[in-house]
Amino acid sequence: MARISWFGEEGDALFFERYLHRMEPWQQAIADGRVTAEEIKAQAERVIALLRDEPQLPDALHEQVTRLLLELAVLNAMQVTLFLQNQP
Repeated sequence: MARISWFGEEGDALFFERYLHRMEPWQQAIADGRVTAEEIKAQAERVIALLRDEPQLPDALHEQVTRLLLELAVLNAMQVTLFLQNQP
């Protein structure tokens, strides 16, 4: 995979949101308009498989990626909470 910039053209917006819509697992999961527990489990397994490469990372990079993943987890939880709070 070619290197993908983490930022939008302006350099201030995360690129991931736009990239998400191109990801095959996402397209398959929402094709029927809903996400199932099985689809979430399959995605979790893909993430775990990628995380298993952790021992290959140098310590400094490992620390930085760990902080990034933790902050992304907080961001995702905040977004889901906000969405749920705004449901009728």
